[in-house]
Parts: sequence; structure tokens; C-alpha cells
Amino acid sequence: MKKEDIIKAWRNREFYESLSESERALLPAHPAGVLDLEDEILNEVAGGVTAFCGEPTSGYCTPCPPRHCF
Repeated sequence: MKKEDIIKAWRNREFYESLSESERALLPAHPAGVLDLEDEILNEVAGGVTAFCGEPTSGYCTPCPPRHCF
């Protein structure tokens, strides 16, 4: 398998799924590896929002007190 196809398979799910099982078996492991996060960590993810002083903010705030959010 060409290097370009390997990279394309890593980056493009549709291309990866279009490969046969034998072709998928030839792919080396992705260099970034696999990352498994526990449910308790995933429950804390807030998509760009963070809790500062107990209140949700934009995530770009000065330390509190006093808190200034931008």
C-alpha cells in the first residue's frame, strides 16, 4: 500500500471504510495512537466552557477574584 493511501485511510473515514478487510489489515497503527478516556473525565468536558468560581464562563478569564471574562 502506498504511503499516500495509508495517510488517506488514517484521515478519511469514508476511504478507510471503503477498504477491504485484507487492506485494512495491512495498515500500520496510527502514529498518534489510541486514546481511551474514562467516563468520569468525559463527563467533565464542556466544549469550550469552563467553570470559574463555580459559574460557567467562556474559558478566557482572569483568575478570581476579581474575575474578568472576555
